[in-house]
Amino acid sequence: MISIKSDQEIELMRRANQIVRDTLNLLEEKIRVGMTTKELDKIAHDYIISQDAVPSFLGYEGYPASVCTSINEEVVHGIPSDRVIQDGDLVSVDCGSIYKGYNGDAARTYLVGNVSEEKRKLAEVTKQCFFEGIKVLKAGVRLGDLGHAIQSYAESFGYGVVRDLVGHGIGQDMHEDPEVPNYGKAGHGLRLRANMTIAIEPMINMGTERVLMLDDGWTIVTKDGKPSAHYENTVLITEDGVEILSL
Repeated sequence: MISIKSDQEIELMRRANQIVRDTLNLLEEKIRVGMTTKELDKIAHDYIISQDAVPSFLGYEGYPASVCTSINEEVVHGIPSDRVIQDGDLVSVDCGSIYKGYNGDAARTYLVGNVSEEKRKLAEVTKQCFFEGIKVLKAGVRLGDLGHAIQSYAESFGYGVVRDLVGHGIGQDMHEDPEVPNYGKAGHGLRLRANMTIAIEPMINMGTERVLMLDDGWTIVTKDGKPSAHYENTVLITEDGVEILSL
């Protein structure tokens, strides 16, 4: 069931998403060559807790950490570990917080050290995919219009748009209806309504759209081993556009 949020619920979601935004900004300041992804996780965990919130990923369906850290060919859901971040890595961090029962969710891809021009472009295009998508959004627009805008932009650069993972509704649960694909046919799909909240998260691969899951049961990687980037924000649908809650 798709939930339409009240003004009070939206206010709590604004705060949850501000905490996520500030956590990701803090990680951008701190991330460097030579640190481990586990160190990033601790910084995020401690900051979220300090804001009277709870890391929503920690323990979610058994997930063992507070953020997801996915490097290079890892698309999403990489588990923080003793892995050391190397010069030239693309590091995608997905972060969620729960504030007074409501969720925030966003992701960024960081360029660490001397990143190749190819990887830099992939990260820039992935971020722009989100902004191309929200250009078409307002109450009454169909989800297929959003997916089509994201897909068309990504594919114009020859990139693959991941099909096996999609964005989602969000509120009291981190994952609510509807599913929000990053691909689609204009004029098709669910019609969006004012005060719906959705997480839009382009996952764009330098090569094939196809992905595999590693043996840890979480980490998703590109099938061809080429890099991937991830960019996500939670948005509120309004009568004439969107409000980005996590920016």
